[in-house]
Amino acid sequence: MPLRTLCGAALLLLASACTSVPPASTAPAPAAFPGASWEPQPVAEQGPACRRGLAATGDYLRTLDTTALMAVQDGRVLFAYGPVEAVSIVFSVRKSVLSMLYGPPVADGTIDLDRTLADLGIDDTGGLLPIERQATLRDLLTARSGVYHAAANGGDDAAAAPARGSQAPGRYFLYNNWDFNAAGTAFERMTGRSIYQAFADDLAAPLQLQDFDPARHVRSGDARRSEHLAYPFFLSTRDMARLGHLMLQQGRWRGRQLVPADWVARITQQTTPASQMHPAHTARRGFGYGYLWWLLQEPPDSPLAGAYMAWGVHGQYILVVPKRQMVIAHKRQVPVAGDWNVSWVGPKAFLHAARLLAAAPCRAGEAP
Repeated sequence: MPLRTLCGAALLLLASACTSVPPASTAPAPAAFPGASWEPQPVAEQGPACRRGLAATGDYLRTLDTTALMAVQDGRVLFAYGPVEAVSIVFSVRKSVLSMLYGPPVADGTIDLDRTLADLGIDDTGGLLPIERQATLRDLLTARSGVYHAAANGGDDAAAAPARGSQAPGRYFLYNNWDFNAAGTAFERMTGRSIYQAFADDLAAPLQLQDFDPARHVRSGDARRSEHLAYPFFLSTRDMARLGHLMLQQGRWRGRQLVPADWVARITQQTTPASQMHPAHTARRGFGYGYLWWLLQEPPDSPLAGAYMAWGVHGQYILVVPKRQMVIAHKRQVPVAGDWNVSWVGPKAFLHAARLLAAAPCRAGEAP
């Protein structure tokens, strides 16, 4: 049965699935993983603080334009809101997915992150400048290429880009779709596999994604502007949670290392603090950046300290919260009745909901 909007009696049922947080000295339960479908946390004794936290989250989400949210703790569903099975475009979450796919070919030597665009024969419409062709794959994955050629699609900070050729590769952060799209081209050239085939084989199949349809996936964009097209993904909220749970488990899934653990650590380690981002409005968001993942910069006592996220425009998020062994997937589905110009659920609003969930003293039962 699909998970539906949490309200009324359903809210009480989910709230009753929480237990009090065990003492810090209690050993963690073995990692739990979903099978063909997600399991709810087992009904057990729970405290009133857990119930209040979940109820407050549901109340708050009803004030937003959230389509669906799913929180998983210790491998089981703690909280669900809305049609978590609904599939729609997740925008820039695609970039974090590509970062995950890079892991195995980097580990086996198929991809060398220090190879330059010139080494790989990567150019673009009208030609790249000599200094731009010295950018490495690592520069692309960290949004520091110094390449300000037009991208095939929008949704970035390209309007604030410096003059072409003015920034040496590796020195200047700009959230620029040219970097991310060219990183997709490089992946396909060096591995001999399409992004979507790699995703289907290496992640979707072993994770048992419930709603992924390879047939609807194709690279897209304006090829007159750039030959490096975008690679949109269409995912459900519950499948987004599986990707987050894989990251939480350091790339390991039911005894298989799908993404190398050291790669998970590397891509979620800060390469650019908020203070070094451009333009100024990006720096003011207060997030750091790794390899295509956004990193929260929270005080040590925050329940979200150490968390990181994939983030797509309009309100698509996969938040991984190691401190609470939690993953929170959020969807703001677009278009709405054919209209793409609709309201957003911005990071401030989403993270308020995430804090309510992460602060609630709820805990799953032990894995069977």
